[in-house]
Amino acid sequence: SYYSSPLLLCYLYRKGNVIKMTHAVVKLLLDFLWHSLLLSPFPSLSGWGRWRNSEYQQFISILEETRKNHTPSNKDDCLDYDLRVRLYFHLLNVPTNRKLLSKTGVSLLKPEPKLRGAADSVLNSLRTLPCHIVSFLIAHSFGRRMLYPGSVFLLQRAMRPMLQQGQARLIEECEGQRNKLVACDGNEIDTMFVDRRRDEGQHGQTLVICCEGNAGFYEVGCMNTPLEGGYSVLGWNHPGFAGSTGVPFPQNEANAMDVVIQFAVHKLGFQLSEIVVYAWSIGGFTASWAVMSYPEIQALVLDASFDDLLPLALKVMPDSWSECCAGVIGQGVEKTNDFFLRYQGPVLLIRRTKDEIITTTGPEDIMSNRGNNLLLKLLQFRYPQVMTDDGVRAIRAWLAASNHVEEAAVYSSYEVDDDWCVSVLQSYKTERDVFFPWSVGEDMTLEGRRQLALFLARKYMRNFDSTHCTPLPYSEFTAPWRL
Repeated sequence: SYYSSPLLLCYLYRKGNVIKMTHAVVKLLLDFLWHSLLLSPFPSLSGWGRWRNSEYQQFISILEETRKNHTPSNKDDCLDYDLRVRLYFHLLNVPTNRKLLSKTGVSLLKPEPKLRGAADSVLNSLRTLPCHIVSFLIAHSFGRRMLYPGSVFLLQRAMRPMLQQGQARLIEECEGQRNKLVACDGNEIDTMFVDRRRDEGQHGQTLVICCEGNAGFYEVGCMNTPLEGGYSVLGWNHPGFAGSTGVPFPQNEANAMDVVIQFAVHKLGFQLSEIVVYAWSIGGFTASWAVMSYPEIQALVLDASFDDLLPLALKVMPDSWSECCAGVIGQGVEKTNDFFLRYQGPVLLIRRTKDEIITTTGPEDIMSNRGNNLLLKLLQFRYPQVMTDDGVRAIRAWLAASNHVEEAAVYSSYEVDDDWCVSVLQSYKTERDVFFPWSVGEDMTLEGRRQLALFLARKYMRNFDSTHCTPLPYSEFTAPWRL
């Protein structure tokens, strides 16, 4: 009723029933107020009963003491109570990187404005004003909820038992620590940290920060993959998801990611060089922003991610809605992962060969997987001389392979010599030691460019034979390639 009310009002106006509906709404409000007056004594009786209960008074005193003094002993006292209190968390004001802040929060890259004449710009603005208004209303009502169903209350209510069980498992079995972080925009970001630094495993000193998808929660999300490998893991929920407040617009998402990284560095004691950012699906947006803003981060892993939201939105919308859909994407819900192109560190892309979500035609057409675009953009930025037309064609032939056998056949057909490729890249790095983009390949033969292009494609991307929502097994979670 809430989301469809504008359409309902238009329909009733055309039918001439607005006055009747207004009378019905007024009557409903009066009935609601009357029943509220009748029922108001009952909450008061409940409060009086709790005030007289000695066990409840003891519970309140422990809760208030934990709020004032967040010590391990106070947290242990909370464990004597039920699940809701056992998972009690404390608010932490974490310092943010002031050089990244703008009026609305941390800085986001904006598209370059198009150069047009003043008269043409005014006329075009007037012509597109109605579409902009409609796009704004859609983006800030059901559009955002369609993009991020995890922020819808009904879905969270249905998943609440599962989320509570996931939290209990992380705290009781993995000794997880739950905290809330206050972002620079005032949103409270719910986090879970599992510390493995005291374990004997070699991965415990590395922190993996997990960025969930549009309906993912850290309680049941991609945290489990690095946990299986013995990593220290920090999971967080998008603004408006479960214990996090706010709405998941790009600016709020970046603000949340910023405070999570600051928390990892200033409170948990990790260096940026000890942090790996792992993202699934739309979580690639915040992960890409993170490595762009904090280039000292050790590595980036993007699983089942995509380069741009608009093609995926157009896939599920009628053709007549294309212009309006483009306007909605531009009205504050735009998601593009091109931020990571500015990152100089190791990157691993994981492509699901049966992905039904980020393909623009269908899971059977692997060439429509938007993860392919991520790989091509990354290689074209880092190795522009290698990525000539022939190099791109060779990579597209490799990307068209839907299984390991076909991949190996394409790779062998180009007679790729891995040792030669490594020596060429290593020599260039030793002689130049420069940032990307590299000019390696400018004096290379056509055959050499093809070999190098395929070699780099296989190093930067791994295929996982699965659908979009299948949990990634730890065996597929490997460290990104380093030269």
